[in-house]
This record gives sequence, C-alpha cells and structure tokens, in this order.
Amino acid sequence: MKTDTIFYRLFQSFPSIFFELIDQPPQTANDYQFSSVEVKQLAFRIDGVFLPINNVQSTDIYFVEVQFQPDKKLYSRFFAEIFLYLDKTELTNNWRGVVVYPTRSIDIGETQRYLELLNQKRIKRIYLDELDLITEQSVGIETLKLVIEPNSSAAKKARELIELAKQQIANELIQRELIQLIETIIVYKFPHKSREEIEKMLGLSELKQTKVYQEAKLEGKLEGKLEGVPFMLSLGATVEQIAEALGLDIEQVKQVAQNN
Repeated sequence: MKTDTIFYRLFQSFPSIFFELIDQPPQTANDYQFSSVEVKQLAFRIDGVFLPINNVQSTDIYFVEVQFQPDKKLYSRFFAEIFLYLDKTELTNNWRGVVVYPTRSIDIGETQRYLELLNQKRIKRIYLDELDLITEQSVGIETLKLVIEPNSSAAKKARELIELAKQQIANELIQRELIQLIETIIVYKFPHKSREEIEKMLGLSELKQTKVYQEAKLEGKLEGKLEGVPFMLSLGATVEQIAEALGLDIEQVKQVAQNN
C-alpha cells in the first residue's frame, strides 16, 4: 500500500487528525499549514511538515515521518533532514518530530546516538496498533487505523467508518472527502478488485447517486479549479485566459485574484 500517499492526503485534507494523534486539541490545526518539503542540497524529502501560519514564533514546527518498513537508519536520516531544513530556513520556531509506525516491531532504528532527543520527548513515536488503548476515538483516528486493519475485516471496518462519517461530519463536502479517502485505502488493500467491486463492497453505489453526494462532488471540483487560479496568475495568464482554460466564470477568477 502507498502509505505515504494515504497519510499525506489525510493530513493535508484533515490536519486536525494529526493533532488528535499527538494528544493536542483538533482546533490547533487552524494555526498550521501542512505540506511535504524537499531539502534541495542533498535531495532529502520530509514526508510532511506542519508550519505555523503567519510565522507565529511561539508555535512549534512539526516534522512528520510515516515509516511502514524496518529501517535501521531511520533516525539518522530523519534528524539529518530536520537539522538541514532548520539550517536552510529563516524560521526560528522550536520544533517537534512525530514518527508514525504500524507496529512497535517496525521501530528498529538505531537510537543510541539520539537518546537525548528521544528521552526528552522532542520526538513522539506513534504505533497505530496501540491506539486501541485510547477510548472514544474520532472517525479520523479510526480512519488512520484502517490502514493496518487485516484484509479479512477491512471492508466491514470501512463500512462502519462510512456510517460514522455520516453521523459525525455535518459538512457534506468534508464528509464526501473522508469517505473517498476510506474508499482509497480499501482500493490499495484490494488492488485486484475493480472500482465497481469496491463500491459494492462498501455500499457506496447508492450513496454516490444521491443528490447531496453529486452536489458535494460538483462543489469539490469547483474548489479544485479555483485552487489552480493563483498558480496560473503567477505564470502571467490573464483573467480571461484562466477562465477559459479552467471553465470558470470571469467573475470567479477575479474574486480569487483579489484575495491573493
């Protein structure tokens, strides 16, 4: 399974899940933007970085690594990426690191040289199979755990999560996006099944035909198009050219241009 892609999409679309994962209030996500960054000097790529919005100095930077394969050099590489990034940026914020493992047995990285960092809890290690010890988990945390759910029970778990999403998430667009992520995880778990088979397995065929789902889908497409406007403006395209290329009204493009 392409776990990096799954977790990137989850944290990008639902950053509150990350802060729930590290026992912080979900609303903390409002102060951050999430992205994957590359440290160009050595072509290092950090899975994900939560950077404070508006460069608030009192807010920590969070570096995230998702590790689903044993790797003895994980910590040496992770710290090298972090310190090189800190050296290359002008940000002076304090920092924290989070490593997400499926199970504790995968955590075989050599730690002797980094005990001070690990023992001072600057680095938090998350083991997904141990999250069961936490009670009253949200649909977001349960979706993370779906990644390690055995295939024999994954479909049943996914159906339960879809129902939970309908109950817990009032915003139809956000609800649809989470359901799509749940579906994507199942697609990765069962690569030999067709999309139609997956939809039938999860009971999504009827849901996707509802008016609410179709409207949310159209709204999502519109948001995707609008997100492309700033980039095209930066390339020097005119409002008229952007509207024609993206299939938008000129007024919609002008509104985005005024806000950027």
